[in-house]
Amino acid sequence: MGFFRRQEEHVVVRILRGRYAGQELAEPADEELRAKASEIVDEAHRILRRRGGNLVDIVKDLVADWVKKR
Repeated sequence: MGFFRRQEEHVVVRILRGRYAGQELAEPADEELRAKASEIVDEAHRILRRRGGNLVDIVKDLVADWVKKR
């Protein structure tokens, strides 16, 4: 895994933690957060390849959707 990929996943984990704290929900285990962050980054890159856009905006939307589902 490359440097930028790790950084993207790290940012997504921080966004997820912030969402959980903001909604006062119990935060999942670190391993689950990292796994979900990896999935979110993968999905964001697929969306970018299909339609373009801003990676950060796409990631925020995906995180918000995932937190709502929990």
